[in-house]
Amino acid sequence: QVLTKKKLQDLVREVDPNEQLDEDVEEMLLQIADDFIESVVTAACQLARHRKSNTLEVKDVQLHLERQWNMWIPGFGSEEIRPYKKACTTEAHKQVRSPQQHRESR
Repeated sequence: QVLTKKKLQDLVREVDPNEQLDEDVEEMLLQIADDFIESVVTAACQLARHRKSNTLEVKDVQLHLERQWNMWIPGFGSEEIRPYKKACTTEAHKQVRSPQQHRESR
């Protein structure tokens, strides 16, 4: 296990010092974390193979996390600034909005 019970308890205390997890909940969270890590590493290895490489690199993990989980971990790999993707409002959406919603958003 990458995430131990001690580390999980430390993390919970960081969020709320008075919180205590049930043992069954701890076990489930540890299993979910292990499953997540295994799936990310497996997918990242597939990306490395696709690049015709035998070496798993940070960029493989980053690409999988970004594309599949919409996660970006700052401080690893390239130092480029990630663009903020602003949701665009289409004309169809603007036409569907009621006049009252339109007035309230101004």
